[in-house]
Amino acid sequence: MIPVGGHCYHEHPEFWKYVDSLAGPKIVVVQDADHSIGLGSLFGEIHARISRALGCVACVTNGAVRDLPGIEALGFQLFSGSVSVSHAYAHVVDFGEPVEIGGLRIRSGDLLHGDLHGMHTIPIEGAQELPAIAERALRDDRDLFELTSRKDFSVHMLAATLRKAVDGCR
Repeated sequence: MIPVGGHCYHEHPEFWKYVDSLAGPKIVVVQDADHSIGLGSLFGEIHARISRALGCVACVTNGAVRDLPGIEALGFQLFSGSVSVSHAYAHVVDFGEPVEIGGLRIRSGDLLHGDLHGMHTIPIEGAQELPAIAERALRDDRDLFELTSRKDFSVHMLAATLRKAVDGCR
């Protein structure tokens, strides 16, 4: 545990040493534990650039982020509770421990998936199956989109297509 002290988090490089020690690709997960979550932002373009240089591809936080145009230009992904114009008097008090972000319990080494709809964990033991599952989901969606665009679309055709998709999941 890093003691809260000094001017700010810059005085404690232990966190970055920890991030550097992990296998990639990496996602920085930051739980804002302040009494006013998101009041100020710890994570901005400087953190994104350091994180990216250490093999990170995203940051997940219940707190605030800032410097969105610069971070977006980097291709770095953000999942946050809010956006704040200002820095915070921020201190890293611990790292490597499980945290809870938006009701999702995250542990170091978890496989995470996120998009503009949110974030979730994926069981590591199922990771090898992900490409096939994603391919099937995309194909099923494409087939359903094509079906609903047909001029002769009917509920009967929809029921048959959905039945076929369900049978393919078994």
